[in-house]
Amino acid sequence: MFTGLVTDVGTIVRASASGAGRELRVSCAYSDLTVGESIALDGACLTVTECGERWFAVAAIGTTLGRTTIGGWVAGRRVNLERALRKSDRLGGHFVLGHVDGIAHVEAVRQDGDARLVDLSLPPALAQLVVPHGSIAVDGVSLTVNAMHDPTGVQLSLIEHTLRNTTLGGLDAGDRVHVEADVIGKYVQRLMAGAPAGAAAQDSL
Repeated sequence: MFTGLVTDVGTIVRASASGAGRELRVSCAYSDLTVGESIALDGACLTVTECGERWFAVAAIGTTLGRTTIGGWVAGRRVNLERALRKSDRLGGHFVLGHVDGIAHVEAVRQDGDARLVDLSLPPALAQLVVPHGSIAVDGVSLTVNAMHDPTGVQLSLIEHTLRNTTLGGLDAGDRVHVEADVIGKYVQRLMAGAPAGAAAQDSL
């Protein structure tokens, strides 16, 4: 479980294919990571397989590669990092599971006063889970939907703090980003759809 509040921007120093999928070594500011803990890279939850002073390694399996952009990551790429939520932490963003729902395309980026507006095009199925002024995670960053232009068009408004402390300040038209919809919307959609066809009824005790 995460909150979408990025705590560091790391840099990939090595990326290679292996039997475990795609292995990544990342430099970071963390000095107390442990093997086996969860960490989100651009919103994708992965498990630390090795770590040391200011670096760690993870591996992305085929399922993850199929729904993220990780397969194309190379050395030098900067990534948003967030460690898993602790029970004592403040929930400053929103509940983020670290399960990327889809990839959105950046359609336009422009400055509007003290904010930078970013227009995204979402996959239709994912767009159904997004509402104006609701929560959305983009490359692991908890954001508020500023507006919806059409059924699949979402506008974000990025403040200076976000631009300076995440990778979103470098977004440009044509880029692809990870998107995770608000988990509350997923549950509501599932409940509205009802039980799947052929599901066995359970007897009441």
